[in-house]
Amino acid sequence: MGKVKLSNIKAYAHHGCLEEEAIIGSDYRVDLEVKTDLTKASQSDNLVDTVDYVHLNRIVKEEMKVRSKLLEHVAKRIIDRVFSELPTVEEVEISVSKINPPIGGDVEMVSINLQRTR
Repeated sequence: MGKVKLSNIKAYAHHGCLEEEAIIGSDYRVDLEVKTDLTKASQSDNLVDTVDYVHLNRIVKEEMKVRSKLLEHVAKRIIDRVFSELPTVEEVEISVSKINPPIGGDVEMVSINLQRTR
């Protein structure tokens, strides 16, 4: 078993429960880790034998464009697509963070973390 990790994927999106968030948008950070068998890829040196991180990044970017009220909902959609499109992935862990959330305080970011096993 091995891991493919994408760290600090930056996105601008319009998630949130407040109407202002839908209009103005905000900066987000996504960290994604998938577990899969990397044995064949480590021997073959062939992209088709691994989980392509370009594909993972595209899933994240596309799903971040779809507005949700909750970060949990965005994260679940990303996990669902990873499992749907990448059958060799056994487990997904994702963190979605809103940078400078509008919560009336000096908070760098708020984050949610989801983990799911196939």
